[in-house]
Amino acid sequence: MTAVIYDPTGIRTGFPTYPYRMAPEGLATRRQLRAAGLRPGGHEPVAQILWRRGKRLAYLYRLDLAAAKRTATPAQRAAIAKALRARRTCRLCGVVQPYYIPRRYGCCLDCHEGNPS
Repeated sequence: MTAVIYDPTGIRTGFPTYPYRMAPEGLATRRQLRAAGLRPGGHEPVAQILWRRGKRLAYLYRLDLAAAKRTATPAQRAAIAKALRARRTCRLCGVVQPYYIPRRYGCCLDCHEGNPS
């Protein structure tokens, strides 16, 4: 037996609630907003979707209040690239690897195999 909760006024649950795939037009989840190049824009959710017998929940935001996603500045992108490169650089040999250095070893896999702890 599945419990389908349909409470568009929010009287029963205290928050407008819809079953999976039954939300009205003009509302979207964060994931749907992100796919459309939008973000909630500082606004609180206006409704929710419940599915999997009430075990899963997603908040819904109004599309007309959504704002465009912010893009990183060139300086921010450069800082991110520098940080990601540091995660690929071995502390022992200084070689930039094509993978992220495992934090548990603190060095690349070649250095770890040659210097087992």
